[in-house]
Amino acid sequence: MTTHVHAGKVARPEDRTNIAKLVSDYFVLSPDITKAEERVTFGTSGHRGNASKCSFNECHILAICQAVAEHRKEMKYTGPIFIGKDTHALSEPAFVNAISVLIGNNIPVVIQEDQGYTPTPVISRMIINHNRQHDTLADGLIITPSHNPPSDGGIKYNPPHGGPAEGDITKKIENRANDIIANNLEDVVDVAFESAMQSSLLTKQNFIKQYVEQLSEVVDMEAIAKSGVSFGVDPLGGSGIDYWPEISKQYDIELTIVNPVVDASFAFMPLDKDGKIRMDCSSAYAMAGLIAMKDDFDIAVGNDPDFDRHGIVTRTGGLMNPNHYLAVAIHYLMTNREWAADCKIGKTLVSSSLIDRVAKHIDRPLAEVPVGFKWFVDGLNDGSYAFGGEESAGASFLAKDGSCWTTDKDGFVMALLAAEIFAKTGKDPYQYYLSLAQELGEPCYGRVEAVANLAQKKVLTGLSPDDVTATTLAGETILQKLSHAPGNNAAIGGLKVVTESGWFAARPSGTEDIYKIYAESFVDEKHLAVIISEAQDIVSNVFTQAGL
Repeated sequence: MTTHVHAGKVARPEDRTNIAKLVSDYFVLSPDITKAEERVTFGTSGHRGNASKCSFNECHILAICQAVAEHRKEMKYTGPIFIGKDTHALSEPAFVNAISVLIGNNIPVVIQEDQGYTPTPVISRMIINHNRQHDTLADGLIITPSHNPPSDGGIKYNPPHGGPAEGDITKKIENRANDIIANNLEDVVDVAFESAMQSSLLTKQNFIKQYVEQLSEVVDMEAIAKSGVSFGVDPLGGSGIDYWPEISKQYDIELTIVNPVVDASFAFMPLDKDGKIRMDCSSAYAMAGLIAMKDDFDIAVGNDPDFDRHGIVTRTGGLMNPNHYLAVAIHYLMTNREWAADCKIGKTLVSSSLIDRVAKHIDRPLAEVPVGFKWFVDGLNDGSYAFGGEESAGASFLAKDGSCWTTDKDGFVMALLAAEIFAKTGKDPYQYYLSLAQELGEPCYGRVEAVANLAQKKVLTGLSPDDVTATTLAGETILQKLSHAPGNNAAIGGLKVVTESGWFAARPSGTEDIYKIYAESFVDEKHLAVIISEAQDIVSNVFTQAGL
């Protein structure tokens, strides 16, 4: 995929979404669920879509929330449901619909006291706290399409463990929601929003205060404050905008918010690689503004709209590769926390093999799982996983005492950990990475995307090792062809091919009409380019054999 001529430059008027029309389309347009692209479809992070394309409309949210209400009744959850939302334009009307349906179904609902924004990790933390302290089980909904463009909306369900719902749960909700839509929403039970907001079932809490006061349980906030580390923050217009000032005040940290703007059009954003507005804090194009300020701070961080991802910028290295920071975070935590020796390091199979080398070097068990944070939930919840991280810059880890912090990705703690590392070691995370790479080998990592229709994505999802006839990759013998993850034997929804000094993985996107190839070489960039080229040939041959 070629780089757009305006990538890294601030969005032009013609790049921006017509927010008024988008919100109007949310209410006016209705999906035709005989079309696959307009049905409720839960990917690795819930249902996402675009109101103007009839894939995220009022019908979808009413049906999804009714399906969630019925699921709660079936499971006998009698505690509250915590609701969070981000700053995307479609999050506001979806928030209204969600509360109306849940109150209509006599479910206790808890929201931020000023109806403000609430990040994903905060909802996870609220669920965990409630279920530790009460006999009734709580769960949550987060209304967000994560880092997706301003035109998109999203909603995801977190059951009582606090993390992303498992596939069997999301499939049940998905199927029931589509049935409800097909039946013209006759099964939806809701009340007027004004009535819902006055209901005794609705509780408003100060999520910000609760979450911020507990951060010292997971990050050494005292060390950060004492060090005087200068900390720059770009919330990228996201839901954590009101949290950072409280963090600074609570812990006396020298913290500067470089961009305090919240704008549903995200007009302040530099364009991503493909010329779209996308709040991807792991993209050097989307993060161009903060990267330009790298010399102003010891550590600078950015987060996506629901704050489940992190981007780390240092004076010495600019924006860190997410894989490099994961390896740094893992090495630092596993050698600076007094956690049980047998707790595992969790990584997705498209994350860097540098993590494998770190785990071997410090003699800690490693669990490699498919893409999706849901695979880390149980381990983080019971403390058998010390860390769970994804190559897409999302991770969480245990509290200092070894208890569960969150079971969803937490961009706050990963950002603050960068400051702790600097405070405790005198090295910024990039300098720390260079030390690791010198000792364990320096990886070259790449990801490319290509257009793929639904039929091609289906073929790629169902690939088996036997579908790949190649015996070598970039001049090396293929050692493994994986369709299931070594850590839990779960299907990876694609294929991973491994050699002595490199690998690639191919899998379809759950939210866009593309497939992705992830690749890594411990030789050099030239070797990486060959791996990617041959990987693309392998995928193309698979499509050809399938007649696509």
